[in-house]
Parts: sequence; structure tokens; C-alpha cells
Amino acid sequence: MNVGIIGLGLMGGSFAKALKRYSIAEKVYGYARSEKSKEEIIELNLVDEIVDIKTLKDNCDLIVLAIPVDNIISMLPEFLDISSNTTIMDLGSTKEFIVNNVPSKIRKNFIAAHPMTGTEKSGPKAAIDDLYEGRTVVLCNLEDNENIHVNRAFKVFQEIGMRIVVMDANEHDIHACYMSHLPHAISYSLANTVMGHEDPKSIIALAAGGFKDMSRIAKSSPEMWTDIFKQNRKNLLKSIDLFEEHMKKVRQMVEEEDYSDLKQWMKKANTLHEIL
Repeated sequence: MNVGIIGLGLMGGSFAKALKRYSIAEKVYGYARSEKSKEEIIELNLVDEIVDIKTLKDNCDLIVLAIPVDNIISMLPEFLDISSNTTIMDLGSTKEFIVNNVPSKIRKNFIAAHPMTGTEKSGPKAAIDDLYEGRTVVLCNLEDNENIHVNRAFKVFQEIGMRIVVMDANEHDIHACYMSHLPHAISYSLANTVMGHEDPKSIIALAAGGFKDMSRIAKSSPEMWTDIFKQNRKNLLKSIDLFEEHMKKVRQMVEEEDYSDLKQWMKKANTLHEIL
């Protein structure tokens, strides 16, 4: 099997590393637009060859779109002439908007996938060896795909050591919102709150583990996360409303010095780690 990857940053670059590590692909092709990215990809030996889109379509059994979610949609018309045996798969963090915008001509070829993994880093140098191992990947709306493409996706993800979960795209976006999108919104908000109140010297001198842990994902790509927030806007707004209710609740307990209820509220939150 030959695999082409469009977008060789954290997700795409790490995917290329996994394909090579487990000898899944006979050849791994890559596509990148910027010369800087191309130089880094070659330097890091992420792919066997950097090619154009036509070469990907002519030579690859699987084409992976590891690019921002809005770019995935804008690029789909490029693949209207692909072979019925060529699988297209995206790795985006939202699914319903993407699935609903796949041209009907290639919907049977298109696998909507979301590997539930990542870091706050981006670009080819962010690629790491074991990003996918032992993690979960969600595959959505497989009833719209032909078996050849479903089987190919299962084979690749199983061979790189991932657990596979199948669900509806709308259901995925709700879960992804609470598990990932809302935490990013909170992290960006926390970072901006602290930066608006504290001077840089104080942040450097006093920032401890809790703040660093909560603010780490605020280093994530604003371009990528703006697109994600836009595509999952409805669910994100609902989750922010619920989060604000909890913030109002804790504010009220502190204002009223109701520390007994505050302690119970915290204890309830502690039970999350029994699940994790």
C-alpha cells in the first residue's frame, strides 16, 4: 500500500512516522505548500518523497488529510476524479460539518476519522514516534462508506496500535467538545486572564504546576483552533453555558462562605479521576 499525507505537522508527521515504524506502507508520499515545511520534512525524513497532488492521486491507495478542518473542506474538490479504490481520510477534530460537506461523488471513499491524541505543538518538528500508540481513534458514519475503505482504515489504525470506536458524527462532536474543545477555550481564557493581570516577571517567578498544566494547551495553534471552534460552534456555546453555571455556583459558595458545600462540590469533581 502507498500512502500520501497532506499536512506533515504534529498529526500528519507522526502518522508518517508510525507508518514507517510498523512497515505499513510500501511508500509514504508527502505534500506541503511552504518551502520551509518542505525543507523540514526532508531534513526529518518524515516521508520518502514530497510530491504534488496529482502524483498523490495517481500513486496512493490511501490519502490522509492532516490539515486544519476548514482546509479539509476546501481541498475536497481536488479529489473528485480519484479512483473508486482510493481511500481519502481526514484526521480533523470536528466531524459533522466535514462529513456534511464531502461531495457525494466521493463520499463512499471518504473516511471521517479523529485520533483522540495530540500535543500543543505544531509543524513538522512536532512529529513524534508514539503519538498514536495506545490511543483511541473515532471513525464516523461508516455506513456511507464502501467496505474496501472501511477495511483499509481499520487495518491501518489497528497496526499502529490504536483502539477504534465507531459513532455518529454529531455524537462525536458533542463528546469532543466537552473532552477537548471546551478545555481549550478555558485554557485560552485562563492565559488571557493572567496576562491581563500579572506582569511577565511575576508570571515567570510564581507560575507553578497547576497554572502550567492548565495553560499548556493555550500554546496550541490559533489558526487551527479558530476553525475548530467555528465548525463546532453550536456545541461549544452549550458547553460554555454549562461551564459558566459551575463558575457562578463556586462564586456564590465563596461569596456566602458556604465552605461545607464548596468542599462537597470539590469532592464530586475528585471522582472524575476514578473514571480516568
